[in-house]
Amino acid sequence: MHAWLCENPVGADALTWKELPTPEPKAGQVLLEIKAASLNFPDLLIVQNKYQMKPALPFVPGSEYAGIVQAVGEGVTHLKVGQHVACLSGTGGFGTHTLAPAALCMPLPDAFPFVDAAAFIMIYATSHHALVDRAQLKAGETVLVLGAAGGVGTSAIQIAKAFGAKVIAAASTDEKCALCKSIGADATINYSKENLRDAVKALTDGKGPDVIYDPVGGELAEPAFRTIARRGRYLVIGFAAGGAIPALPLNLPLLKGASIVGVFWGDFAKHEPKANALLMQEIASMYFQGKIKPVIDRTMPMAGLKAAFAHMGSRGVMGKLVMVN
Repeated sequence: MHAWLCENPVGADALTWKELPTPEPKAGQVLLEIKAASLNFPDLLIVQNKYQMKPALPFVPGSEYAGIVQAVGEGVTHLKVGQHVACLSGTGGFGTHTLAPAALCMPLPDAFPFVDAAAFIMIYATSHHALVDRAQLKAGETVLVLGAAGGVGTSAIQIAKAFGAKVIAAASTDEKCALCKSIGADATINYSKENLRDAVKALTDGKGPDVIYDPVGGELAEPAFRTIARRGRYLVIGFAAGGAIPALPLNLPLLKGASIVGVFWGDFAKHEPKANALLMQEIASMYFQGKIKPVIDRTMPMAGLKAAFAHMGSRGVMGKLVMVN
């Protein structure tokens, strides 16, 4: 097997494509032949030693992937050789094979394309947990999505529309705004050209959005929060803008009776496995009903991972980047 090895977590340029022995699965593990693996923002952070999870060195990055079971370890009864699965395990995806925890593998129907499956779990589980569980989104409410053309942003548009919300998508270019419109956004704001507060006010007749979905952070956080409707819910998804984590004046939620709601799907899945299993069933059903589908910016060969990291760093990605074997 071959894999991208992180031996010194100083960035993607330090990764090396190496031939490694193909391992045997231990108890509770499966050996997967990886067909596709998506590139997520945490994959960049983890090779920079900036992510909350710091795996022992050396490790193979790649948090989310899909493939075919080649062998099963002791005690694995719900998966079999030849089965198609998707997995979100945090590491291991950027290679030709990996050992995956069987408990984290999502069995797939053969009709589920590997590229879509590799780009599915993280974004749709995050957005469903955020909007449906944490925000308690109701039909007819308005959702403002920041960073709307990214992976989680595009998934948030689709989930919000599926639950009957009006969606305002905010992105940094006209091309990204056009993409958001094409997947269901009711209105868009190019915040590199327009004043975000003024545009949101105009689009909501001064009321403001009921829910703000923010995977970006940075300088947009406070002006976005200042637009929120009375009893609104501000979803803290992540900080893709980089730099300092934004701090909000606490008089703002007080004045609007608004809530600042943290969203950490991974922790939810760990502590509420039964609820998460139902979530996973629902998003899989939504996929086959045609209500959601990952937006794929492009596929690239697994050996071209460094070029993919560079493309992600350019802020030009719309939807998800997927590496394929």
